[in-house]
Amino acid sequence: MTYLVAHGARVAGLFGQHLVLVGVSLAIALAIALPLGVLATRNARAGGAILAVTGTIYTIPSLALLALLVAVFGLGSVTAIVALVAYAQMILVRGVVAGLRGVDAALVDAARGLGLTARQTLLRVEIPAALPVILGGVRVATVSLIAMATVAAWINAGGLGVLLFEGITTDNPDKIVAGALAAAALAIAADLLLRGAERAARA
Repeated sequence: MTYLVAHGARVAGLFGQHLVLVGVSLAIALAIALPLGVLATRNARAGGAILAVTGTIYTIPSLALLALLVAVFGLGSVTAIVALVAYAQMILVRGVVAGLRGVDAALVDAARGLGLTARQTLLRVEIPAALPVILGGVRVATVSLIAMATVAAWINAGGLGVLLFEGITTDNPDKIVAGALAAAALAIAADLLLRGAERAARA
């Protein structure tokens, strides 16, 4: 706690870096996962391949994946974002698939009976109905990315992991505690916020 009090400005700066890193990665991951989830729902063969590939990526140890990506993209935040986006896919895609598959078929039939096209039905009926489940996946993915982003400091991507690695290297427990508390606070805040959004979507 001593480091957190004495160096609040630095911790706040690293907290901001961590937040941006996770936020950008999550936004990109969602933009990829939504169409992949829709495709996986509509096409069984493609769905099996998508879920298999995303599941395989998720099993790769984070340090191993970062090391591989450094060889392609170099050190820095770009490599970290690529890794975080890749890791988030399994959770997000599965959330989209589960949400869309859980939509009441009667709602879809009613929408088509009203003359809505397949795209209109997806956007106006299926996704809104599946939103609570999708948000549940987003919540889990967000907390997971916050945790994994601490490892990204190993490749000079910044964030709260800097305090953890510095604390370990210099044998400074106060730095480790400061980084851990800040990361935990971010994860808890994100979880509470997204739980609230999930409840609102169910209302």
